[in-house]
Amino acid sequence: ILWVFAMLFSFLTMAVAARELSDTISPFQIVLMRTIVALSIVSAIVLRSQPGAIAIHRPKLHMFRNFIHYFGNLTWIIGVGLIPLAQVFALEFTMPIWVAMMAVFFLDEKMTFGKIVAIVLGFIGVLIVLRPGLVPIELGSLFVLIASFAFAIAFVSGKSLSKDNASLAIIFWMFAMQLPISAIGGIYVWTTPEWADLPWILWIGVTALTAHYSMVRALALADVTLILPIDFIRMPLIAVIGYMFYAEPFSIWIFVGAGLVFAGEYYNIHQEHKGMQK
Repeated sequence: ILWVFAMLFSFLTMAVAARELSDTISPFQIVLMRTIVALSIVSAIVLRSQPGAIAIHRPKLHMFRNFIHYFGNLTWIIGVGLIPLAQVFALEFTMPIWVAMMAVFFLDEKMTFGKIVAIVLGFIGVLIVLRPGLVPIELGSLFVLIASFAFAIAFVSGKSLSKDNASLAIIFWMFAMQLPISAIGGIYVWTTPEWADLPWILWIGVTALTAHYSMVRALALADVTLILPIDFIRMPLIAVIGYMFYAEPFSIWIFVGAGLVFAGEYYNIHQEHKGMQK
């Protein structure tokens, strides 16, 4: 549970750092600086590791995954700068829906009743959050949905790579390959950051690592049916942060939609665990 809260803290403060930086720095440059900080930390870890710790297998899949993951980070940061943080997180919860569908097609997993429920409730939840036809669909919402889809591709690809690549290797090559990709856009729009931006730049790079490491540790130590409900605490917490620091209004529709997405995901996971116990 402590690892879950570390994950929550990392994701929440990462969003705040992205919002703070998006006021003065281009998203392309934010991704570049985030990659530089994270790669520096991972490289220091690699230097203290055993030889062969970052041995790479299936490099073409690594390259595909890391380009998609870069694109997901870029569109997510753009979305964070355009729409309320609670709406960002509500739409972010759709990632497991895309993962469930992709796993059927690319990982040969079965389309179970639980997955169907998760997909249906997930799409209904998104419609409630966006309310197309009742309110204009914001560009930031589309960017976050694209990011969620990209993260799902990266997740499924990473799950495949984990069969013959060490976790440290996957993380190291992710940032190493994303460095030249992010440098193309980041250098083109470069503006010298102010000193006030430095803590946020460092923090968004640090949380890029701590969020995912904490998630992995939590999943290794606790059942996902325990982790998922705690993870949903992100919604009210980010809504409070958005209200207190950015005067973002509360929207009941965002919570209703996110609640439906969460309910579908939880039901699917619960059904899968019941099947594994039989």
